Amino acid sequence: MTLLDSDADALVVGMVHLQPLPGAPGFDGDRDRIRERAVSDARALAAGGVDGVMVENFGDVPFYPESVPTHVVASMTDAVGRVVEAVDVPVGVNVLRNDADAALSVAAATGASFIRVNVHAGARVTDQGLIEGRAHETVRLRSRLAADIEIMADVGVKHSAPLGERRSLDESVDDVVTRGLADAVVVSGRGTGHAVDPARLERAAAACARHDAPLFVGSGVTAEAVGDCLAHADGVVVGTALKAGGETTNVVAEDRVRAVVDAAHEG
Repeated sequence: MTLLDSDADALVVGMVHLQPLPGAPGFDGDRDRIRERAVSDARALAAGGVDGVMVENFGDVPFYPESVPTHVVASMTDAVGRVVEAVDVPVGVNVLRNDADAALSVAAATGASFIRVNVHAGARVTDQGLIEGRAHETVRLRSRLAADIEIMADVGVKHSAPLGERRSLDESVDDVVTRGLADAVVVSGRGTGHAVDPARLERAAAACARHDAPLFVGSGVTAEAVGDCLAHADGVVVGTALKAGGETTNVVAEDRVRAVVDAAHEG
């Protein structure tokens, strides 16, 4: 079953932030620790009741702007494959900063069912430089792989700014959904852990409704805020709030997961 096939009214996707992979400046030489932490975090998320898990190479700073080396793809395939085996919920892949081809390939090889693409259409100015969307390549690769993999595409992704004239949310949603054939839209705040501006969230929800696209909130979601988010969105992607002590790099804490999931379902 894919994520968007779920019968849940409100979808909660929890993040597995991988520790620095081999080749990254922060890698400590312990490959087993990366695998064990990924599986442990995924199991805590599933035990806490999430509807899906997304695996991301969060520890690989500074990120490659687009294509990552083959050793990153290999390490992520290893980690994602172990997560898929460890949990019974849909698993997704995000290869930072914007390697959709790698994410699709990892997902197809491991049985993961969705990916997140930070810049699917248009262009954004980021700390990695200018990143351009390649929806035309991503969607065609999905067809060639014959994989039932959903694409979640960001609109105005965090840690970035528009290039040139700012487009309306309706235009941006049209770019990724109608013209880019993404299956769902993600809207986020200005950075990791930062909430989405309420007025922007409302505009995004209206735009997604016009284009018949599910909307996910991709940053700043907490147990206290999740109800307000889900008043407009179909789901949330949560990382920081699910970690011990609310620190992004800490382990996933099952009690914090349960608090967010319970609050989401109360709505």
